[in-house]
Amino acid sequence: MAFDMKTTEKTSCIEATPVSGHAPSLLPPGRWRLVWHDEFDGDRLDDTKWGYRTCFWGRRAHWFATPEDGAVEVRDSLCRLKLTKRPDGQFVTPQLQTGEMVWDTPHVEGRKEFWPLPKRQPAKFVHRYGYYECRCRLQQMPDWWTAFWMQSPTQGCSLDPAHAGVEHDIMESFRPGQIIPHAFHANGYGADHLCFTVPPQPAGMSGHEWNKVGAVHLDKTIFHTFGMLWEPDGYTFYIDGAQHGDKAGSGPGEAVSHVPEFILISAEAKDFRQNMMTGPAAPGLEAALAAGDDFLVDYVRVFDPEE
Repeated sequence: MAFDMKTTEKTSCIEATPVSGHAPSLLPPGRWRLVWHDEFDGDRLDDTKWGYRTCFWGRRAHWFATPEDGAVEVRDSLCRLKLTKRPDGQFVTPQLQTGEMVWDTPHVEGRKEFWPLPKRQPAKFVHRYGYYECRCRLQQMPDWWTAFWMQSPTQGCSLDPAHAGVEHDIMESFRPGQIIPHAFHANGYGADHLCFTVPPQPAGMSGHEWNKVGAVHLDKTIFHTFGMLWEPDGYTFYIDGAQHGDKAGSGPGEAVSHVPEFILISAEAKDFRQNMMTGPAAPGLEAALAAGDDFLVDYVRVFDPEE
């Protein structure tokens, strides 16, 4: 697909118009081909592109919204991910994904089979390497967070991240207007967990503190563009067309995935994770719910370099 491109004045990125009538992309220098995208036109979520994450290690994840919760709304060419509250008092938020991994294994009531492997769904979209981009407006109120990220269907299945995959946290906003350092997670999420960040986390500083100190502060009231260039030798990040941090993946304690991965756009209410996914909820959730706060996604696009 050919489209017009021009270099922006502020950065070396390329302003491109891959989809007529929609906001431009900000691409790294070079020639690019659009291979997958969702502009969220229409009046409903495209279920040929996205599914809901609803399970966690074989049990129903009560903190994730289902389609019946009404936590996703598509209108005005925007996907609105919303905080909602069920009649039983449980706050839920949507996690939309183009594929699934082992922790998405669904719950089977009264399972008697020897192998705990119920029916799984084929991926809607997985891809390896390329440029991954999302234009969005962050949540406006505290006590819930939003993200644009990727996972591998086989993540953590071996201690070789190149062949098992790496979680790519392209954008995570734990507080309104703040983007924490881009993070990578490999080798599963237990004792063998491997994590590195861009920019690199300073020695002697905890991850919690680094998320505060290393955060990028943005105007929460406007849309921003987040991108990751995934190449065989590493990862490069961009925020609003400007490179953020150095290329990562080949240094000590780092790794690069060489397997296809799927995309997620998601939100999560705070304090459920710290309390094993049960209450009490963070105090600001009622205010965010009453205000109708939401995470607005304008588009998600994936590009490959032209050969």
